[in-house]
Amino acid sequence: MALRILTWNLFHGRSKPETPHSLLPEFAALLASWEWDVALLQEALPWWPVELGRACEASVRMALTSRNVLPPLQRLVAEPRPDVFKSWSGGCNAILVRGHAIREHRIVRLRLRPERRVAHGVRLDDGTWVTNLHAQVHLDRHAQADVDRAAEATTYWAAGEPAILGGDFNLKGEPTAFGFHHLAGHWVDHVLGHGVCAAGRGHTLHRGTLSDHAPLTVALER
Repeated sequence: MALRILTWNLFHGRSKPETPHSLLPEFAALLASWEWDVALLQEALPWWPVELGRACEASVRMALTSRNVLPPLQRLVAEPRPDVFKSWSGGCNAILVRGHAIREHRIVRLRLRPERRVAHGVRLDDGTWVTNLHAQVHLDRHAQADVDRAAEATTYWAAGEPAILGGDFNLKGEPTAFGFHHLAGHWVDHVLGHGVCAAGRGHTLHRGTLSDHAPLTVALER
């Protein structure tokens, strides 16, 4: 059976053009309507993953990333107006899983400067490891270093089982990582795999004005 992977950068809960109110209901409704088994989300607002998981009837794991200074205060002022506070609303990565149990969750810090970046992953009940990455922006050498470190950690965590590394790589060309091959990509969003292959071509989903990234999805099999 194919494992359907979705990766989407949520743009800190914003739209293009900007919308002057919370878009949580709109993002949640779209995510719930699409077919996927594992959703890898980047630039989520820290208070969103639980609500998204509830809407999608999915298990959730998350990892805080950058600009989380005073989370309760940031939520208070940014929740109604994410268009004003933008990335200073705080950030996190999230993994949502449907149809599989999560057996393990691990986080590795990739860097603190110029911004905190992490990769985090889950082991599914069939042994497959899926890691979510949001690499550093602006400098390709920083982004590639984050990809390399995330791939190294994923290989270690997977311990020989099939492994998937996906997310926002902040690399426009086809990224490379030792031991992994490219399975799908669009702009800076990619999915790499080890011990798995694509069951079909990756494609983007229609998301209207939500986010500045198109959701990328691909079905994988061992």
